[in-house]
Amino acid sequence: MKRDRQIPSREKPLRKGPKENRGGRDFRKGPSGGERGDRHDFREGAGGPEARRFGKPNEPSDHREGRESAKLRDRRNRRIAVERPEPEEREDLLAGRQPVMEALKSGRAINKLVVAKGAREGSIREILGMARDRGIPITELERTVLDREVRHHQGIIAHVAPVAYVEVEEILEKAKAKGEPPFVLLLDGLEDPHNIGALLRTAEGAGAHGVIIPKRRGGAITSTVAKASAGAVEYVPIARVTNLVQTVGQLKKAGLWIIGSAMDAPRPYFRQDFRGPVGLIVGSEGKGISPLLREHCDHLVSIPMGGKVDSLNASVAGALLMYERVRQLQEGVKAPQ
Repeated sequence: MKRDRQIPSREKPLRKGPKENRGGRDFRKGPSGGERGDRHDFREGAGGPEARRFGKPNEPSDHREGRESAKLRDRRNRRIAVERPEPEEREDLLAGRQPVMEALKSGRAINKLVVAKGAREGSIREILGMARDRGIPITELERTVLDREVRHHQGIIAHVAPVAYVEVEEILEKAKAKGEPPFVLLLDGLEDPHNIGALLRTAEGAGAHGVIIPKRRGGAITSTVAKASAGAVEYVPIARVTNLVQTVGQLKKAGLWIIGSAMDAPRPYFRQDFRGPVGLIVGSEGKGISPLLREHCDHLVSIPMGGKVDSLNASVAGALLMYERVRQLQEGVKAPQ
């Protein structure tokens, strides 16, 4: 009897593995032992079918669904900053915790407070308590609304009456009432609100009886100035005049010596006598004191520079000169000639 001839199969036999894998199931493929397309599911870090939908767990978070990459977020913020116009400088707003706090302490008239939603931490709680005691209306709005009013507000804005400017005579009367020689700071050509605010803060700390600013070639007391002054605008009398040259003449008649700062002055500031009645003029960083005003100065002083930069920031220069006067008064000595 003929034996049937066996035809070899073209299918490759399963390779035998360990004993526990001899049942014919190929664990190199999917869980069903040969389903195509499932090999990816068992690779390290793949995470199965859900991972193919939502991304691998080991991939950076900016590739996951519903999250923005840091690069896209920065690009969006830059676009918003370009599209958002700079808020207009206003004289009837105070922004920031310290300026608003000092306005409340000084008794300045405040029409209402605007607070960002959720802002209750730190000194804001104390500010709100003081406002309630004075019966000041408080409004709570989204932070984006405050951003449209003032760029840097720290979560709180006060609607106030504009700064009440005084007359030059009132500044001189204040010094007389204290029994002190008048000390007045004059700002010529300064328009940067941060410099003006910083000089107001220093003038208040150095014991100046008042500050004089021009209506032209000078900045007004805006919310930025008030914030930069850290609330000093509430305590320093400020006169706003039409003509600084005429005002200098008025101060001279009242017995004040007018001292101006100039980069090319031969006398360094520490050799100048600042005691007695003094009117100190600080000019802008770029142009300094105007030529006509310079002619009316009794003395010109300079700040020696030892580096490659030829001048200091106006607020820094003014602070040096004002505190040289404080030093001379406290030590009771005359500056060496």
